[in-house]
Amino acid sequence: MNIITSAFLAARPKTLTASLIPVWAACMVVQKLTGHWDVRLALLTFASCLCIQIACNFFNDAIDHAKHADTERRTGPVRMTASGALSHRAVMLFGGLFLAAACLLALPLIELRGWPIVAIGIPSLYFSYGYTGGPWPLAYKGLGEAFVILFFGLVAVLGTILVQIGTAPVVPGTLVDSLAVYNAGIVLGIQCGLLCAVMISVNNIRDRKEDQTTGKRTLAVRLGEGKARAMAQAFIVAAYITLPTSCRALHLDLSRLWWMWIPSILLGGYLMLLIRKTPADKSMNRLLALSSVHLILYLATYTILPGN
Repeated sequence: MNIITSAFLAARPKTLTASLIPVWAACMVVQKLTGHWDVRLALLTFASCLCIQIACNFFNDAIDHAKHADTERRTGPVRMTASGALSHRAVMLFGGLFLAAACLLALPLIELRGWPIVAIGIPSLYFSYGYTGGPWPLAYKGLGEAFVILFFGLVAVLGTILVQIGTAPVVPGTLVDSLAVYNAGIVLGIQCGLLCAVMISVNNIRDRKEDQTTGKRTLAVRLGEGKARAMAQAFIVAAYITLPTSCRALHLDLSRLWWMWIPSILLGGYLMLLIRKTPADKSMNRLLALSSVHLILYLATYTILPGN
């Protein structure tokens, strides 16, 4: 396996929809409430978020190996540092390069929107490393799901809306109250974060037995397998329970268009069934892909719903 292939696998391409989803959700909110969105700004935001996530994946690969958290009992995809395909130093270097790329891509956004982008960016950059590294690694303290809901949900969605419309009381060029756009973004951000957290939960349920032996105290380890499965299912249920609130915020008539949610609800129900019944081993790897597909379908349903 050459260095390019190994680096590609260490970036974990199957997980990278988590960077696309919040940017997509935010632009959809802006489009529905203001009638337009800026494609160039959206692409810059997505590219910067993508680089941060890739950096996080590289750091996770290297740091988990250094902490002996990846063992021969691992049932998930092969890690590049643990397998010897890449050195610890090389993987950390790749992570640093992607963080630098994220900063460069964010420069036009900082120039446009100023210090709020810096305020969002600095903790995002730190936690790409601090998720598994540093003095208080979130993933080892059972805060992986909370991190995803906050940063891949609320922070990413609201940050993208900030890039798109700024902080003026009224959205420039419209008569739309900016606060209404941000309020809708809060609900969508929580929903996206919850469905992204399903992927982390599934991953942690699969790795629970290994993590118990390596000191990685994820929520699956702390709660036990049964409660961890119930929590992942609850994330999905919560995303649908809050639909009336988000549809009102987006001026969508849920009472008239509820039937358009049927495919997403059916897939969500099927995913919940699999989360309950799939053994906590490599069989759960396919649930990660299904969770990603469900998240895309969920957001696509929002996108195609016509406004009032």
